[in-house]
Amino acid sequence: MRLRSELGRIDDTLRILVASIDRLQGLLDAVVAISREVELPAVLHRIVTTAMDLVGARYGALGVLSESGERLEQFISAGLSEQERLELAEIGLPRGLGVLGHLIRYPEPLRIEEIRAHPSSVGFPPGHPHLRTLLGVAISVRGEIYGDLYLSERHDGRPFDVHDENVVIALASAAAIAIENVRLFERVRVGAEQFQRLLLPSLPDLPPFTAAAIYRPAAEPSQLGGDWYDAIPLSDNVVAVVIGDVVGHDLRAAAAMASTRNMLRALLFDQSIAPGAVLSRLDRALEAITNNPVTTTTLARIEPEGPDWRFNWSTAGHVPPLLITRDHRARFLLAEPGLPLGVDTEQPRPDHSRLLPPGATVVFFTDGLIEHPGHAIDESLGALGDIAAKHADLPLPEFVQALADHHPSDGHDDMAILALRTPGP
Repeated sequence: MRLRSELGRIDDTLRILVASIDRLQGLLDAVVAISREVELPAVLHRIVTTAMDLVGARYGALGVLSESGERLEQFISAGLSEQERLELAEIGLPRGLGVLGHLIRYPEPLRIEEIRAHPSSVGFPPGHPHLRTLLGVAISVRGEIYGDLYLSERHDGRPFDVHDENVVIALASAAAIAIENVRLFERVRVGAEQFQRLLLPSLPDLPPFTAAAIYRPAAEPSQLGGDWYDAIPLSDNVVAVVIGDVVGHDLRAAAAMASTRNMLRALLFDQSIAPGAVLSRLDRALEAITNNPVTTTTLARIEPEGPDWRFNWSTAGHVPPLLITRDHRARFLLAEPGLPLGVDTEQPRPDHSRLLPPGATVVFFTDGLIEHPGHAIDESLGALGDIAAKHADLPLPEFVQALADHHPSDGHDDMAILALRTPGP
């Protein structure tokens, strides 16, 4: 009998140990999952659902405090049925009263077996599920209370225990780090985007043409790009247009983009020569006085020729421009490309020319608009042509916006688009 009793005790101990290991592994997996999120709303929602899974709770919520720390500014909930959400939609955001407010005022872990019996309870609003149990834990970020994590109603019907409390406290600590990381991530991303935009020019008036441009940064904040565009009005109703992309995604690429753009502007103002000759001079100048990375670009000159417009261009390893005519036909101006800048300054740079009819739109873009690891480049170009033809009647600002919104790429790279439209008939 003593042996059986001892074996039973060992068996119970092993069960508890296995359960603890499973819970610890679940906590570690949860921390990894939360840390993978890079958007704050996704992080907050993942914290709630992860806490629910760890303790087997039916309902969960995270209340984010206002700057004063006296009320709830956001409330992320999970576990509600669609009907419950509809019934609560008219009530609005919880204000942090009752038991929720108790945790705001006293940010210590809170376990309640009967919510309505708690001194701070003020009942439930109409349509709210009648909850019985509660586990609340504050989340602190950099020593300040960021918000409160609330869990209610274990699936097994039992109240929350000390083990539930400990695992949620541990999760709250990891959640605080994830929240701080994603906030830092967002600040870096915004700063990188602002820096990139400061390097890009504002398009001048280009009569008789209309023009619009848009820039979208890469999804990763560290992916500071070297994409740029420019449009320069020259004498005799001539306009020079350029789009380019410096290889790399860092500050060096952004700085190289700025120096390349400025050199090109100086060469364009210096004299009226063919785009291929301008790119050759630019390539030699970059080789002589910089150590800039390899750069792809397309340079075009658009000048009047009778009732139409002559489009002269040269490409240095860049994706071809897209032409959309007034009848919504989209075609890429495929022609012999030259080498990218920074490869071989001795190689000739071919020039190309064609007439643009009235009301035609030429789209210059970088490869971030079309690159997708799951699609061939021809497939992505075809998809972009279809999108452009579909939105061809839009004013140019809305047109470039539509291309940026519906692009066929995977969005991993930054993208620049410049569209120029010739006068109508």
